[in-house]
Amino acid sequence: MEKKKRNILVIVGVAVVLLVLFMMAMKKKGGVMMVQTEKVSKGRVESTVSGPAKIQPELQVKISAKVSGQLIKLGVKDGDPVKKGQFLCQLDPEFYSASVEQSQSGLKSAMAGFQKTKSEYERAKQLSGQNLISQADLEMIKSTFEQAESQVQQMQAVLKQARDDLSKTTIYAPMNGTVSQLNKKVGEMAMGSQFTLDVIMIVADLSRMIAETDIDENDVVSVSLGDTAKIQIDAYPDTSFKGVVTEIANSGTSSGTSTQEEITNFLVKVLMIEKPKTLKPSMSATVDITTDSKSDVFKLPIQCVAMRPPLKPKPAPGVKAKTNTKKKKDTVKAETKADSVKPAEPKEEEPVKVVFTVKNGVVKQVAVTTGISSDSDWEITSGVQQGEEVISGPYRLLSKQIKDGDKVRISKSKAQPDKEKSE
Repeated sequence: MEKKKRNILVIVGVAVVLLVLFMMAMKKKGGVMMVQTEKVSKGRVESTVSGPAKIQPELQVKISAKVSGQLIKLGVKDGDPVKKGQFLCQLDPEFYSASVEQSQSGLKSAMAGFQKTKSEYERAKQLSGQNLISQADLEMIKSTFEQAESQVQQMQAVLKQARDDLSKTTIYAPMNGTVSQLNKKVGEMAMGSQFTLDVIMIVADLSRMIAETDIDENDVVSVSLGDTAKIQIDAYPDTSFKGVVTEIANSGTSSGTSTQEEITNFLVKVLMIEKPKTLKPSMSATVDITTDSKSDVFKLPIQCVAMRPPLKPKPAPGVKAKTNTKKKKDTVKAETKADSVKPAEPKEEEPVKVVFTVKNGVVKQVAVTTGISSDSDWEITSGVQQGEEVISGPYRLLSKQIKDGDKVRISKSKAQPDKEKSE
């Protein structure tokens, strides 16, 4: 049994060694690294900002009751087109009709009392002019008359309110559009409130649709009104639709407050210039907003640009560094006097953006400056020229291992930076 286990371990060990040797052979051929390259080309680079989105109508109205009541009639179905002023639904008006009748009766009674006190007040004024009643009696009758007049005004207001409530039991369309959502059925209660909405249905203008997306605070500063966008809707794969930014929120919304994962996003609305006929509200989408674009510029794939410390300048061949004897003696004296002072540690230089060009099989590290970037390319503003061959992979070599002066061989296969990176 022990012998069998040892045999298995030996086989596994040999397999690992062979695998390592095979990988090394793939990476190096005759001691030379195998790399893929791209040539510096001219073209267009577009800088974009992306975010997940929901498709919504640009204009929609939530229809809710302003008074409470049972829904006794519906004049539309979900998806029906409607015109402004068209009947939508009816709440039970019985309670509100009774309130109107009660208010009318109260007003009639108040009017009768008002007429009586008015006549008494007119007669009292005549008697007061003949000194047949006291001034105090006149003031009392006047007060009673004014109270009756106020009662009439109050009952008129109550009747007006009752009639208004009765009129609100019938609901009409406030705009042209389509019933995009129907939340109630006949027989259900609709709760009217000034503080909460009990939505019966939503009427929306489906002729103008927008994609609402949340953009990170670091990216939203580059987004402007009028920027063009591409909208990819999940329900329509392999198809993109044109859009334009019409609104950018002034205030952001935060999630994960007071934590390291706190994120602040800003709502951006993109009007769809193109849209499919069967588009529905609340569909999921992705929005790519073009924040900047340049044509006829030098560009390279993103994976070609790496961050490395700048190269130290090399002395010209055949030139020896001059030594100053006097300065050397002074240095020795200074070191003798201050031998306890520690020399300053050399400062590490900040990494810069570089590319690795290949000429005659030799790598050269070249510092470059970049402009805008897209999802796949960098704009190169200086450092290389059109047609120069630049290393684009493999990612592991390009990110850390490869250096100025290395010898390489160019592979015919294209680089696959995403695959290499994921490994």
